[in-house]
Amino acid sequence: MDSIDTKRLYDSNGNDGAFSGCAVLFLGSSSPAHNLLSLYKDEQGKFSLFKVIKLTLIDSVGGLEGYEILKLHDADPFLGVELKFMAMPPCQRFLESYACGSLAQFLSQHASRLLTLPDGVVMETQLKAGIHTLDQSLQDVEMCLEHIRQSQPVRLRDDEVTQLEQQLQNSFGPPSQPPQELPRNCFLFQKRVFDDRPLTSADQQRFAAHVGREWKRVGRALQKNCRALKGPAIDNLAYEYEREGLYEQAYQLLGRFIQSEGRSAKLSRLISALEETKLTSMAEIMLGIQPRD
Repeated sequence: MDSIDTKRLYDSNGNDGAFSGCAVLFLGSSSPAHNLLSLYKDEQGKFSLFKVIKLTLIDSVGGLEGYEILKLHDADPFLGVELKFMAMPPCQRFLESYACGSLAQFLSQHASRLLTLPDGVVMETQLKAGIHTLDQSLQDVEMCLEHIRQSQPVRLRDDEVTQLEQQLQNSFGPPSQPPQELPRNCFLFQKRVFDDRPLTSADQQRFAAHVGREWKRVGRALQKNCRALKGPAIDNLAYEYEREGLYEQAYQLLGRFIQSEGRSAKLSRLISALEETKLTSMAEIMLGIQPRD
């Protein structure tokens, strides 16, 4: 992927705060029986689909800052997701995630879990900025950023998106309540109490199967309180198991943590690391939380 000459994307005063622009992410499915556009037109399915899109963007950009969804619209056979970027770094991270396939991976994971899609259904994507189809020039990130910057928003956020955002916030639980005293060997996640316990080989396999490219970020959160993961340990794991792929790298990371910490390698510590790295959906997977309708 080309390096980016950021100077060209600054305003005349040298201020990157002036960066803003729009892109439209088109989403589809390889299965006519599981059409995302049909889900969007269904009132019950619309919220689950919006949650899939939101979680995919959070995982791809690395948080909630610097961008927003302006509108969802019918772009038959695709569902169009109009995005506004208010700063260059999140836009760049989005493009990098899209280009390397991470975004599609996150989309497939969330869709299969929240929309209960069968195995074999492939998510299809396309990215445009104005008249430009960015899929054809992803190797030139600077050009893609410039196309997005030139595509300025022509609308405010749609009322429907505002309602879906509020519904999503409400779905995570009621307004905050006075702190409750936790039972021994328990921990809180999203205002729910879970039993704490040592991590098992099944946890290790589940983590490796779903965390994908984010395993190193989780490892750096775990290393703060784990001597075995400090220093170059994580980079050494990446190099040692590069040929085996992401699954084995993630599997070995958590294995190293469990081996080093013994019975102190608790589920709560892994969930805390996932929360710290904003991988909330991954934490839900580790805890076996079923998606809310």
